[in-house]
Amino acid sequence: MAQITLKGNPVQTVGELPAVGTQAPDFTLVKSDLSEIKLSDFAGKKVILNIFPSVDTGTCATSTRKFNEKASSLDNTVVICVSKDLPFAFGRFCGAEGIEDVLTGSSFRDTSFEDDYGLKITSGPLTGLCSRSQ
Repeated sequence: MAQITLKGNPVQTVGELPAVGTQAPDFTLVKSDLSEIKLSDFAGKKVILNIFPSVDTGTCATSTRKFNEKASSLDNTVVICVSKDLPFAFGRFCGAEGIEDVLTGSSFRDTSFEDDYGLKITSGPLTGLCSRSQ
């Protein structure tokens, strides 16, 4: 179990991130068009995960914009922004912001993503959401 902070207050997560050098667990997330996306879809590519509680917070929205700016210049690399937000929230945000160079994935259907990656917040006001991680 990892301890993180929210506005300076300690909160817990379900576990730890996968160790550097280990195989990342496969996952199934839901894109804004309600189709599914899996890590295994990108075999042979570098995958960057931008994980956060909600695109509707300032810091999470900013990270999505920044990754979108950088994504188009990365060779053989895909950036996936992940949260438990509904796919419609991602679609609304990306449409309004002109976000086109990152993919989005919601874990609302299958919570194994945040469990397998040790990112589910287990205490505090954001219990059940993903901790921020990149």
